Amino acid sequence: MIETSAGPGRPWVTYGLIVSCCLLFVLGPASGLNPGYGSGGELVAAQSAYFERWGVVPSALWGGAPDAPLAPLTALFVHGNWLHLLGNMLFLYVFGAMTEERMGRFQFAVFYVATGYLALLGYAAAHPDSTQSLVGASGAISGVLGAFLWLFPRARVTSLFPFLFFLPLRFPAWAVLIFWVALQWLAAREADDRPGVAYLAHLVGFTLGFLFAWARFGGTRRVGGAARSSEGESQP
Repeated sequence: MIETSAGPGRPWVTYGLIVSCCLLFVLGPASGLNPGYGSGGELVAAQSAYFERWGVVPSALWGGAPDAPLAPLTALFVHGNWLHLLGNMLFLYVFGAMTEERMGRFQFAVFYVATGYLALLGYAAAHPDSTQSLVGASGAISGVLGAFLWLFPRARVTSLFPFLFFLPLRFPAWAVLIFWVALQWLAAREADDRPGVAYLAHLVGFTLGFLFAWARFGGTRRVGGAARSSEGESQP
């Protein structure tokens, strides 16, 4: 939940993104809830085809496929499984509302899509020969985290950490997000050139988000509010 003393209005773009991602996931084959995709091997085949159709496949992106430039856009609304979806949406819910409020709805929407697009593009550029589909809003949400760090560094983030018996702890946003970036950097180094979790896309998105907020808002950032998360180790 986001607590803020800012002006009127609800973060409709953030809510809309969450609803859109959840709805598309439930209707798609990854959720396993749509009987139209079958079950067993048939469902697995449908999932693979779905991710390849709507996700980013680096080799296809750089191979000149006609619809390839749209892939980083559609991939932002596709998620691989329930944990992937819920982790991303939790981060978007916690950090998106205040960021949207500060930027304004239209600017936030453009920022979200552009950052996510470029983050996926950056990952594809680093793995140009990969044939593995890349899906998820991680890059865009990482951009939101980067912007949040610049705009609200002193906001308090309350989290429940599983390895501390779900004890709720409060930290400044700057401490939580810098720790998160460090984890992404270490994971990206361990991942090397192997495709998988797009830690590099997380780093690209976060950097772009931070730089945009710094360039756009400069010394006008607002340091107030509190963010509360029920999450510990899940990452966008």
